[in-house]
Amino acid sequence: MDNKELVLKAAGELFGDKDPSAVDRWVAANYRQHSSLAGDGPEALRGLVTNLPDGFRYELARVIQDGDLVALHGTYHGFGPEPLVAFDLFRVENGKLAEHWDALTPVVTETASGRSQTDGAAEPGAAELTEQSRKIVTEFAERILKDADYSVLTDYISTETYLQHNPEAADGLDGFGAAAAKWAGQGKNLVYRTVHRVVAEGDLVLLQSEGEFGEPVAYWDLFRVDGGKIVEHWDVIAPIPAELPHGNGLF
Repeated sequence: MDNKELVLKAAGELFGDKDPSAVDRWVAANYRQHSSLAGDGPEALRGLVTNLPDGFRYELARVIQDGDLVALHGTYHGFGPEPLVAFDLFRVENGKLAEHWDALTPVVTETASGRSQTDGAAEPGAAELTEQSRKIVTEFAERILKDADYSVLTDYISTETYLQHNPEAADGLDGFGAAAAKWAGQGKNLVYRTVHRVVAEGDLVLLQSEGEFGEPVAYWDLFRVDGGKIVEHWDVIAPIPAELPHGNGLF
């Protein structure tokens, strides 16, 4: 099986079947954790799976494979009192889960665009355009997100179609502009300091970044590219906790 199939199989047994023995089959002995929910190593993950509540379930929206990295986008139900939208990123090594990052945010039922935080295109398309999509989003991240050069915004984002899944932003560039102005008025400017990873498959590109949004945050942005422009966006913006149950950091 390829790495995408491996991660889906492992995640299904761990978080679908809630089977602690799946740790032995799928998790490397030196499993490195970046989540705020668990410590390093397979035994910490085993403890997390063992203690999942009866009502816990995971709803997958989409999956992206880029070499040894596999990203899942979906919704966790039962981790807490409300469902959580999440990005999970796994690194696979020698047929095992070797490393994991994640970011979670509460589900919002009423959004500015009328779209949910996870609906939209489910499968990566145009596999032959992976590197073109990666290049477009990487340049966008450097010039717009990091350097804040909005004069070239329409070089990267379509002026005709820009479907938005951030719950506070409506569709289109005007919708995003209105949301950004509202956030700035709340003291929450979008500041991107570092792009840590770019994960691409076909027309889907995931950025894992670090910056500020009124406080230190992890930005996880998923973009869909069509016709050489960004046409759709999903995200999770998660505060960076002061302490983690491991020494690996979030990134």
